[in-house]
Amino acid sequence: MNDLMGARIGGQRRGTARRYWGAVALAGLLVAALPLFLVSRSYFETLELQRAQSRVSLYRSTLVNALERYQHLPFVLAHDPFVIAAAEGRGREALNRRLAAFAAEARLDAIYLMDTTGLTVAASNHDQPLTFLGQNYSFRPYFRAALAGGRGQFFGIGATTSRPGFFIAEPVRGAGDAVIGVVALKLDLSDLETAWAEGGEAVFVSNGDGIVLLSYDPSIRYRTLEPVTESRRAEIQARRQFGREPLAPLDWTAAARDHAELDGRSYLHVTARIPMPEWTLHYLSDARPVQVRAWLAVIAAAIVAMLLLAIGLYLRARRIRLALAESQAARRKLQAANTELAREIDERREAERRLQDARSELDRASRLAALGQLAASVTHELGQPISAMKTYLTAAELDVADADTGETLRRLSAIVARMERLTQQLRFFARPGGEGLSPVDLSEVWKEAQALIGPDANAVGVSIREAIPEHPVVVRGDRLRLEQVMVNLCRNAILAMSGAPRRELTVAIEAADGKAILAVRDTGTGLKGETVERLQEPFVTSRASGEGMGLGLAISAEIVKEHAGRLAARDLEGAGAEFTVTLPLDTTARAA
Repeated sequence: MNDLMGARIGGQRRGTARRYWGAVALAGLLVAALPLFLVSRSYFETLELQRAQSRVSLYRSTLVNALERYQHLPFVLAHDPFVIAAAEGRGREALNRRLAAFAAEARLDAIYLMDTTGLTVAASNHDQPLTFLGQNYSFRPYFRAALAGGRGQFFGIGATTSRPGFFIAEPVRGAGDAVIGVVALKLDLSDLETAWAEGGEAVFVSNGDGIVLLSYDPSIRYRTLEPVTESRRAEIQARRQFGREPLAPLDWTAAARDHAELDGRSYLHVTARIPMPEWTLHYLSDARPVQVRAWLAVIAAAIVAMLLLAIGLYLRARRIRLALAESQAARRKLQAANTELAREIDERREAERRLQDARSELDRASRLAALGQLAASVTHELGQPISAMKTYLTAAELDVADADTGETLRRLSAIVARMERLTQQLRFFARPGGEGLSPVDLSEVWKEAQALIGPDANAVGVSIREAIPEHPVVVRGDRLRLEQVMVNLCRNAILAMSGAPRRELTVAIEAADGKAILAVRDTGTGLKGETVERLQEPFVTSRASGEGMGLGLAISAEIVKEHAGRLAARDLEGAGAEFTVTLPLDTTARAA
């Protein structure tokens, strides 16, 4: 028992050591993987930022070209004699047609002329339902800037058409260089937004107030990147720049340099300034592919490291095999030399005589061991009927009625007859079993075994539950030996529950897949870490001295093997153990 406990403690210590070093190795891998992941992520972020910088430069060039393409046209129109004449009140109908031709040729949204009060007196869309003609735009900043003698530029939602556009205005001067009107054009930038959306890249433009003017995603257009003060909102509302848009804030955070979050999603963020209208072009690149590439780099490095480790282990194992082969060759040479030397010594015959004596002594010891095991087996087998006989004798002494006394004497006769049959089973250890086997119903065998273990169970307060099928479960075997298996398993279970708070023995018999299955379950102490192979060895027991010799399971296992069956055991959840005997069904009996 001390050796068993020492082995268990040693096994637990080795298992703990393996878990400890496994945890240390895992921690080492994580520590090594973290710097590699950070370096890889930084490298891939740098590459992605370089790509994003190239893309934002391309988008900036496209936007600047679109804005500068028509910068000269208002200046040219402001010096056109037809425009000047219309500003003075002459030839406005002719100017309408002229401006319509210019707008169609240049693919502009509109070209129009306003007097000094902001009233539109000529327009390219004069013949359209939503015409600028007759509309007053004195509230627009671009009109006030041009009226003051400068150039006016402005982005806003059209007050007439409700379509966004970029407005460019120039003053029209008459005699004496006096401003007599303002000519303006409206540039539609929706084609740029369409191209951005079709390109599948996140691009948008914001003004100095942080309001998104142009976007790849219409849902974030006219929303703010940062809070707008109430006074500024009032100014924007006064010039009707964004119509009735609420200018709601975006879920936007500029987390760090080159990083931003939009709607809870992380992006690499690159910007470009557009100084002429004081805009900012934003380019967003999804940060998740960078993380994925970094992890792939870590995994690839781990695979390479594992391959190198495997190669190293293979080379080491190869060196060990070569060294072992050399050692074995040297040992064979040494053995040959020893054998040759042994042939030449004078004490060869003396050694042979001693060897013969040792063999005789070994044979004698083997016979004594076999005889001892047989005697112990007989003692163990006789102990169980004698115990039952003592129980019945005690009952007979307490009960003086003649009928009961007669019944008790009949039971004692049956037990004595069983003891006699058991003594005839000594040949069980002298030759293999299998002789005289006949069809046996396990349900009937259990009834006889139950009669033997019933008094033992009642004595210690063990309740017996059974799950026995109504139909026969027939195997081919020796009825007495199978009964002995059931008795041994049940008595072991009863002894295991001697100190248990709940004492319940369950015996179940069933047939499935051509096998008969006998299960004995208890609510005792369980296997205590022992395996069924270890418990089947003779004289191996977990009970206290004097409570058993450890032969019950050994004998039961041999009987089960003799019947071409298998004995298994396992611990149950909570408490207790289950022993299972599996035997082949008798095919001839099933056919009958």
